[in-house]
Amino acid sequence: MTPFPTFSAAPIAGLGYRAARALTAEFARHNTATSALVVHADHSSTVVAATLEALLPGDTLTLVAGERSTADLLRDHITGLGSWIADRVKIVDTLAEADPADVVIVGEPLTGTAEEVRAVLDGLSKYLADGAVVSVATPAVPGRTGGAAAELFRQSALFGVGSDLVVRNQPPVRVHKLRFTAADPATATALAPAYRPSSVPVTRAMHIDSNGVAAAGIALGLAALSRVSRPKSSLWLIPALAAGPIAVFFRDPERDVPTDPKAVVAASDGRVLSVERLYDDRLGDGEFLRIAVFLSVLDVHVNRVPVAGRVADYFVVDGGYANAMTAAAEHNVSAYTLLDTDHGRVAVAQRTGLIARRIVQRAPVGTLVARGERLGLIRFGSRTDVYLPADRAEPTVAVGDHAIGAASVIARWK
Repeated sequence: MTPFPTFSAAPIAGLGYRAARALTAEFARHNTATSALVVHADHSSTVVAATLEALLPGDTLTLVAGERSTADLLRDHITGLGSWIADRVKIVDTLAEADPADVVIVGEPLTGTAEEVRAVLDGLSKYLADGAVVSVATPAVPGRTGGAAAELFRQSALFGVGSDLVVRNQPPVRVHKLRFTAADPATATALAPAYRPSSVPVTRAMHIDSNGVAAAGIALGLAALSRVSRPKSSLWLIPALAAGPIAVFFRDPERDVPTDPKAVVAASDGRVLSVERLYDDRLGDGEFLRIAVFLSVLDVHVNRVPVAGRVADYFVVDGGYANAMTAAAEHNVSAYTLLDTDHGRVAVAQRTGLIARRIVQRAPVGTLVARGERLGLIRFGSRTDVYLPADRAEPTVAVGDHAIGAASVIARWK
């Protein structure tokens, strides 16, 4: 018997394609041989389909049937997909027959009490390889999960390495990714940037960050309210016309990340303000090469990871709100993300500016991040600094150069 809470025949939440992609994203982003285990698998589910889509040569996948399927149905389904799939997929009758895996996926949304959720996670612990990730979903419907949602939020605060709200699901669900043992930072070099369902696609190459969708929605709501309350006034045009520029500010384009393993990419779009060497005890011992980039209100404000690694720490330093183009901006409110990498300690500092008052960081401590992966964003004009070990990196940009986040090479490893 698998240690799961009882699921009804018509569960409170199903998992559509976007939710299934979010749930299986950790397996899909590995570009080297990886093992995955799907428990409570249904032969007809989108989760199994998404996991099979992510299979690469060298990968292995184990499926454990849930209450809405059987091992025989799973075997028939996998056999019908051909030998390439069947050779890489193992179906077992019980969880006890499974081997530890790099990624463990719970194929149905978790409901029930907090105690039942803890029993699920405890039962899965012996099937986790070192640094493995557990990916679970729960309905994002207040008051209808019986304590499961609150317990998963608590677990995420302690062990979370990612959390995605999938609104385009019926009903909406939240996907939690948990890592209970530290991962090797070197593993990050073989990862693709994480799939983020929070951005809304406009075209194949352009998305709008969820912050922009919310802000534009508020503007349109104010326009509608103004139109209804004052039908003879033209004031409603102000928020209505502002919705477009607001959404454009939060644009989140796809970027082609350089394949050169020695390349360090820009953490943001903008103009290079300074390239200098300095010491900063908050970041670690030794001298750092700091490359500072100013983001105007016209630049893309989604920040990226300059080099693959593991998030080792995150802290915020209090300060002012000076113009981000001036030297005084170094003492503005700043959010520091510290990365452990193959080349030593790397840091990214997101700084506020004269107008910018809000920093969003989306990579929890313990997360493995790929080069070019989305790190967060800053509202509105601001500055992003990248700190590299000075004895191991050489800058490739100069003051005044324009950088493109995740695409421009700002330094190379020696």
